[in-house]
Amino acid sequence: MAVLDDVKELLGKYAKGAMPAGDAGAHFQQVAQSVDNSTLACGIAEALRSDKTPPFSQLVSQLFASGSSEQKTAMLNTLLSAVPASQRSKLASMIPGLGGESASTPSAESVSPNDMQKLAQQVEKQDATIVDKMSQLYAAHPMLFKTLGAGAMAIAMRKIAEFRQNS
Repeated sequence: MAVLDDVKELLGKYAKGAMPAGDAGAHFQQVAQSVDNSTLACGIAEALRSDKTPPFSQLVSQLFASGSSEQKTAMLNTLLSAVPASQRSKLASMIPGLGGESASTPSAESVSPNDMQKLAQQVEKQDATIVDKMSQLYAAHPMLFKTLGAGAMAIAMRKIAEFRQNS
């Protein structure tokens, strides 16, 4: 019960726009372990859309650069799943190493973070829901999301706090 109270207090501070003392990464990890994935994804989506963070495509590129082989494959497949089949060959010609229908670990490893940024930029233009889809993926890998830094984590925790207050 004390852990839940600590999380509620922590989220209360973030909801007020305060930056609580301590390590934002530790706070985020504590919150991520205390909320369900859809709530976490909601907070992450807020950070990915925020005008206080770099553009979505740049954040995707950063996360891709920090990801494991499996995470890179999942990110690439999530983006590719949002692209109509008729557009995939065009993207494959623009981005070296990009395969067809879905990525495998070797093909994900051959895509550069810069190419991933280009892909995310193109997909975001075609599918407004891609931020939510990628947020769901990152909610399953909260330690990867932590690599974006304290600002992104604070935005996510503020949104999570708002969400919990309204539910």
